[in-house]
Amino acid sequence: MTSLADRLYLAFDPGITPKGGGLPGLSVLKSVVSSINMFGIIAVVGALAVSLAVWAWGHHTGGHQAEANGKKGATVAAGAALGLGAANGIVAFFSALGSQVQ
Repeated sequence: MTSLADRLYLAFDPGITPKGGGLPGLSVLKSVVSSINMFGIIAVVGALAVSLAVWAWGHHTGGHQAEANGKKGATVAAGAALGLGAANGIVAFFSALGSQVQ
């Protein structure tokens, strides 16, 4: 019995694969994207600190709405940090996964 991967064929394969260094300025673009990612991570750290402070302030003062907003902000900031940190690995994983189809 053949597996699904053995029976899966593309209707038309244009033969195009990603190539590093094909365009001028690629190193600059990589540097810009890396810097944007770093700024995003720094912003998330600040957002997490503020959200945790709001959560603690709301808890100790009895402000249930502030406490809930702090929890929500902390959760969103943690998710954003996870996404920013894992973005490169996620793209690399799915990029390699697509090249395994014959």
